[in-house]
Amino acid sequence: MSEETENIQFQLTDELIKQVELFIEQENDKELKTLLDEFHYADIAEILDELNLDQAVYVIKLLDSETTSDILTELDEDNREKVLKNLSAKEIAEEVEELDSDDAADIIAELPEARQQAVISQIEDEEHKAEITELLTYEEDTAGSLMAKELVKVYETWTVAGCMRRIRGQAKEVTRVHSIYVVNKEEKLIGRLSLKDLIVAKSEQKIADLVKVNVDYVNVEEDVEEVAKVMAKYDLEAIPVVDENKTLLGRITIDDIVDVLKEEAEKDYQMAAGITGDVDSDDSILELTRARLPWLFLGLVGGIGAFLIMEGFQDTFKTYAVLFFFTPLIAAMAGNVGVQSSAIIVQGLANDDVKGSINSRLIKEMLLAALNGLILAIFLFFFVWVSKGEMNTAFAISVSLVAVIIVAGLIGTFVPLFLNKRGIDPAIATGPFITTSNDILGILLYFWIAKMILGI
Repeated sequence: MSEETENIQFQLTDELIKQVELFIEQENDKELKTLLDEFHYADIAEILDELNLDQAVYVIKLLDSETTSDILTELDEDNREKVLKNLSAKEIAEEVEELDSDDAADIIAELPEARQQAVISQIEDEEHKAEITELLTYEEDTAGSLMAKELVKVYETWTVAGCMRRIRGQAKEVTRVHSIYVVNKEEKLIGRLSLKDLIVAKSEQKIADLVKVNVDYVNVEEDVEEVAKVMAKYDLEAIPVVDENKTLLGRITIDDIVDVLKEEAEKDYQMAAGITGDVDSDDSILELTRARLPWLFLGLVGGIGAFLIMEGFQDTFKTYAVLFFFTPLIAAMAGNVGVQSSAIIVQGLANDDVKGSINSRLIKEMLLAALNGLILAIFLFFFVWVSKGEMNTAFAISVSLVAVIIVAGLIGTFVPLFLNKRGIDPAIATGPFITTSNDILGILLYFWIAKMILGI
């Protein structure tokens, strides 16, 4: 394939899907393989996601394991699960043998426990089998569950010449060589080796003389989100993983971290929208209902609370009916300010940018909310005064708005900080939880302050 053709952006079209389906229906394996050979394995996975199960399995069984193993890693998780159910333990073993240990472990981990053992028993490469088995023992969302065992490792006692010979052998098993790690005879991580220093060094020099001891690493039990923060902070393409004795166990590469960040962003987005659990648009109605209903019920309870509060201020409405018409504005401002404040804090916590005490954050947010509230209140004051000709009412509504905005800002700041301190995902605070609580509190403050000012 020409370089110009390789640079063309892949586009999934109806015509392409129909062509693939036609070749499958005709069992025209030669033309189908010729067509798919033009595409990257990630593009083929995108095509398979649009086919039905039988068609997808047909393609998987048609292509060689070296290609289909990578395709499986890119398939939609639900589709991959269905495809794997239609492959034998031996066929799955042939696929995972072509993958790095981390990707192989990820696929096997999706299988039922009994089937996991059946697949592992069919893996012929004993070293690869042992690596996969080890990775499956680590808790989900830890560095151990994310790391790959494939890496380039050298000993500090080796010479440059001996090191180069051994690196050539190791590199065959490593897809991408990001770093060369140096260990001592106890397998403990000492540092890393620069390819530049290795190339220009004299053949008889010891690796111990070239090693850079200042190397970042993570513990095998470290949470994956903390690993992501370390790699992002220091712009690392890969990071070594060690145990409590600093024994080198594996490495985590940037592509795995990107997947972690993507999953976390999707989860936080759903939580901010009031959806619990990991769901997508293709899930069943029952699953989607179960994920959405708790927060919708919270909104219902919040609405009932607002009704009861307003019912308690019936006398106020009778005297100053105009207050009723500004209730939606007050509730909306309270909810919006609370969500804005919480979103900034949640983002800061995710990026590890939130430093200092909670009190300093609350004071800053109070001043910010007061300034914003004052500007908005001045505009609202003149609007009410001009449109209704009632200065006292305009003053009462405007003062209430300032108070509501300040309180909403404080709640939106405090709640995610509090949840984070308690080890609860603060992203939950950016959704209906903050909106509903601020709506209720905002309405209560609004009528209480207006009643005090107007002397009702």
